[in-house]
Amino acid sequence: MIETLAFYLFAGLVIAGGAMVIMSRNPVHSVLWLILAFFNAAGLMVLVGAEFIAMLLVIVYVGAVAVLFLFVVMMLDIDFAAMRAGFVKNFPLGIAIAVILLAELGLGIGAYGAGGLELGAADGTAAARSDVSNIEAIGALLYKPYIILFEIAGIILLVAMIGAIVLTHREPKPGARGRQDIGKQISRRPEDATVMKSPEYGEGVEL
Repeated sequence: MIETLAFYLFAGLVIAGGAMVIMSRNPVHSVLWLILAFFNAAGLMVLVGAEFIAMLLVIVYVGAVAVLFLFVVMMLDIDFAAMRAGFVKNFPLGIAIAVILLAELGLGIGAYGAGGLELGAADGTAAARSDVSNIEAIGALLYKPYIILFEIAGIILLVAMIGAIVLTHREPKPGARGRQDIGKQISRRPEDATVMKSPEYGEGVEL
């Protein structure tokens, strides 16, 4: 009974959080609603026994991705008027895409209800061993039969990270404050970096 109540609670909050993500006018509020949806999705994963996926949602998506979104949104100077104008301009295209997605979803549900989909029967070869934990079973799959795909996914993420850095990098203006000269820093001598002072008592330090 309590599992059913917890499921409906988590599922309802996930749906409500996802709806508020796209309905909130403030981008910061949207990110906060997204974090709420992630937490409740992690609760759903705990209910089905996938504690590893639940921890990934909390640590990776909430602790890294969503917080990164939050900092980026808070640091950007967003022009809300221009954003609303772009929303109105692209509203017909968004409606068309939504209609296409709903039609595809309805087609898939109809095909499944009609019995036209041939689903394979489980033969037990991919079942997890009963003497290991869920995390050990996932690790065995990732680092044995799917190690190449796992490494390729890591390389793709690395390329995406480097691309984001390159696209957002801006050369500082000449003479700007905070600009570093690496060559000058490396060639600096210790005697030029520090000055020893022996001030008299009560006279202070001459700058």
